[in-house]
Amino acid sequence: MRFVIVTGMSGAGKSTALKTLEDMGYFCVDNLPVQLIMRFAQIAYGSDNDIDNVAIGVDIRSGVYLEQLSECLTDLQKSEYHYEILFLDSNDDVLIKRYKETRRNHPLARNGRVEDGIKKERSQIAFLRKEADYIIDTTSLLTRELKAELDKIFVGDKEYHNFILSVVSFGFKYGIPRDADLVFDVRFLPNPYYDPELRTLTGNDEAVQEFVMQYDEAKEFLNKIVDLLEFLIPNYINEGKNGLVIGIGCTGGKHRSVTLANALYQELRELPYSVRKEHRDIEKDTVRKG
Repeated sequence: MRFVIVTGMSGAGKSTALKTLEDMGYFCVDNLPVQLIMRFAQIAYGSDNDIDNVAIGVDIRSGVYLEQLSECLTDLQKSEYHYEILFLDSNDDVLIKRYKETRRNHPLARNGRVEDGIKKERSQIAFLRKEADYIIDTTSLLTRELKAELDKIFVGDKEYHNFILSVVSFGFKYGIPRDADLVFDVRFLPNPYYDPELRTLTGNDEAVQEFVMQYDEAKEFLNKIVDLLEFLIPNYINEGKNGLVIGIGCTGGKHRSVTLANALYQELRELPYSVRKEHRDIEKDTVRKG
């Protein structure tokens, strides 16, 4: 049986995670009082029930009793009740934006600023993040991508590393992605835009991919990026980073950057990390000119 404690920052996706686990067949209980966790574990691990897997949501809503959770986890270990901690996180700017969009109050800032509540919450649940078996940063994840990560961990039972690689193609004329950690400029490659037959296509089309990747410079550039990332990622992980956003840019974000982002995505999938891709500006020229 898997006993999962779902926790993390308010607004980072805990409710979505619990609903997803419930759809996977987990028996889920949200906001379970800390004082009842041991009793719940005794029932779940008892021989007279047909529960296969359980998940409980525990977070800052526990109030002053959250301080007792550390002792509770120790008691679970002593009783040989195996548990896993899933921690959902997101950067502060995104959390603030989500609260503004939903017009909800932060549990620790009902009469104050959301950012102050987030700061207090990070401090109070830091011990849970430190103890977490899985940390998923939802800053740039879509709901379906979060569900895919959960499926990988709790259904596919695949080896999981708390590190998400995001490959983002973009056009420099629309600005560099604000959340990019690394930015690579591929405007040194010949531009398919000047070929009338390729102009209306994108880097998702085979003809454009063949045009861009026919050049040795493109292949060598791709190899050098992969080599660099294989060196950087373990060092980022050692420093506590749990995600990396890699920007690949060309002029309009439609041809060269999309082609290289797709190629890089395929290469990175061979590494033992979660990988996603996004073509931020692929349709913007079409929309503007249309």
